[in-house]
Amino acid sequence: MKEIDVKHTFVICAYEKSIHLENCILSLLAQQSFKNGKSKIILYTSTPNDYITSLCHTYNIECFIGVGGGIGADWNGALSFVDTKYATIAHQDDIYEPEYGENIIESFETNAQLNIVFTDYYEIDGEGSYRSRNLNLKIKTAALKVMSAFNNKKYQRRVYSFGNFICCPAVSYNLSRLRGFKFNECMKMALDWDAWERIMKMPGDIKFLSGHLMAHRIHEESETTNNTVDKNREKEEYEMFRRYWGKTISRLLMKFYVKNQQGNI
Repeated sequence: MKEIDVKHTFVICAYEKSIHLENCILSLLAQQSFKNGKSKIILYTSTPNDYITSLCHTYNIECFIGVGGGIGADWNGALSFVDTKYATIAHQDDIYEPEYGENIIESFETNAQLNIVFTDYYEIDGEGSYRSRNLNLKIKTAALKVMSAFNNKKYQRRVYSFGNFICCPAVSYNLSRLRGFKFNECMKMALDWDAWERIMKMPGDIKFLSGHLMAHRIHEESETTNNTVDKNREKEEYEMFRRYWGKTISRLLMKFYVKNQQGNI
């Protein structure tokens, strides 16, 4: 691979010993953009161990180690080791379709004003079996299509005020446009919603790709499940609604939102 041709990095964010990490790695090695030299793969962890080291050695993936401190710190740490223009934080439990990298790179290269590109997705369970698209996913897809119907950020932010419809592992970043951007390290769950909301206020555009180009794994050990159970998610999402709405409407919206959270358990 000629480094000069590399435009994009998949940086795997690995934590402790996930049994799904190898499948994530294999899905990235199968990327068309990796095979044709447009993408490269690296791994970041704040919890180094023999399991992660062994997988990196087996698949010839460069491993970077940083200091932890929560999801936000890990995501910021992962991006700090990226030296390409575009990046995707690949979540260790998830799987990316072979066309994902090609599609996001093409989008960025077609429109130089894009800050982030994100795709639709499907869900799998702990064993990797397909989960039927529930009402929650259908609502998210519909909202993203409505939000993307017009290239107007004020309109997009108004649609986004009804909930976080963007799946964080499906997002890729134009780091040349997002210089100085950091995830909020004080948040445990709604840090992605907070990030997209702040990025929407920046100069530049966002783009939604309607293809189901990655699989988000829902299982009992995931951070999404853990934070849903201990109410961190509920508290932070209420804070996000309050950025757009008054207390009464925010509480009403949360009633529907809490029901949707059960899809992650």
